[in-house]
Amino acid sequence: MIFDQADTFIARYDELAELMSDPEVINDNRRFRELSKEEADLRPKVQAFKKYQNVVSDIEGTEEVLSDSSDPDMQEMAKEELKALKEEQAELEEEIKVLMIPKDPNDDKNIIMEIRGAAGGDEAQLFAGDLYNMYSRYAESQGWSVEVVESSSNDIGGFKEIILQISGENVYSKLKFESGAHRVQRVPETESQGRVHTSTATVGVMPELEDLDFEIDENDIRVDIYHASGAGGQHVNKTASAVRMTHEPTGVVVAMQDQRSQQQNREKAMMILRSRVYEKLQSEQQSEYDSKRKNLVGTGDRSERIRTYNYPQNRVTDHRINLTIQKLDRIVAGELDEVIDALLLADQADRLEELNESSF
Repeated sequence: MIFDQADTFIARYDELAELMSDPEVINDNRRFRELSKEEADLRPKVQAFKKYQNVVSDIEGTEEVLSDSSDPDMQEMAKEELKALKEEQAELEEEIKVLMIPKDPNDDKNIIMEIRGAAGGDEAQLFAGDLYNMYSRYAESQGWSVEVVESSSNDIGGFKEIILQISGENVYSKLKFESGAHRVQRVPETESQGRVHTSTATVGVMPELEDLDFEIDENDIRVDIYHASGAGGQHVNKTASAVRMTHEPTGVVVAMQDQRSQQQNREKAMMILRSRVYEKLQSEQQSEYDSKRKNLVGTGDRSERIRTYNYPQNRVTDHRINLTIQKLDRIVAGELDEVIDALLLADQADRLEELNESSF
């Protein structure tokens, strides 16, 4: 039972308070950061548990009054108080169940987002550009920063591929369900007869990881240095500044040439490589779970069609949760809150159901 864990959580919370006041721990930045994160995660659980314990104690005391008192007025007051306490107990039980849903350890991380034009030629690449603009505007509304790490554009304003680094508070928690195939239905600018075409672009969202989060053995990486190509100033084609990194155990490859120096390209390539390798390994671990029980909002596989943007009907449909919104113009302008909130609630409900099945 979840509520039987209260004493364990409270004891650990008290232990953390002592540890974080230890000078030795305070001087160890990594250790102090880990303990601070654990303390912050435990705090709302402990507060809810303590409140729940107080309410249970008050219920027991009120029931004693009911059984011991023969005064009608006292009994009536006790009955009303007992009713209110039991309602509060039920509310706290639901609150604690939600708090006990395991938190994704990556939720507070920045992300690497990769957007690629897929099926549909130029129109798919134009749509990739539209998705880039949509996420950039949403990031701006959240107070996040967006940096283009690498891009490959076409001649008409779209992107074959664009890689973004999005930084801010709880970026991954809000955008992690955007991974997948996004489909657009509209009349392309190049269509002379007004026919609606269907094209797709893929989005990949990966947490940005630090060395402390996930380490890659440098002996597993093959690094190739070559001359950059394309626009970019005098350094292009004159210095060997482009970097290609291959993680040989997984076959993951990252090529980087947009930065001004080889060292900068190395740093960006390693950042993306770390995230891609982590994503691949996590995906493999997830596959066994998914074979037993499909996540409501999907696996995050880029081949999985997750959403359709229908321009003629101003409609956006998220196929994972059967959500349809007649506000396409506002959504592509970056007003994604309604969609993202619905996905987060669906995921919470799914994980709460799983928690109930395993614990009650």
